[in-house]
Amino acid sequence: MPVGQIPAITGKLRKRLILDLSVALGGGTALGYAYWYGIHIPSVQRRDAYYAKLQSERGA
Repeated sequence: MPVGQIPAITGKLRKRLILDLSVALGGGTALGYAYWYGIHIPSVQRRDAYYAKLQSERGA
């Protein structure tokens, strides 16, 4: 290669784009599952238990 020439960068943008998309989708999915099963489901269960208790007290 002659002095002063920069070698061509081929395929780096595509590889980086695929990596970025994979990390974003994988991380988003993991955080979505963590929220759903770690926060949402337990809060719904607490709410349902509260209303079931309230209903049983009203019926008694």
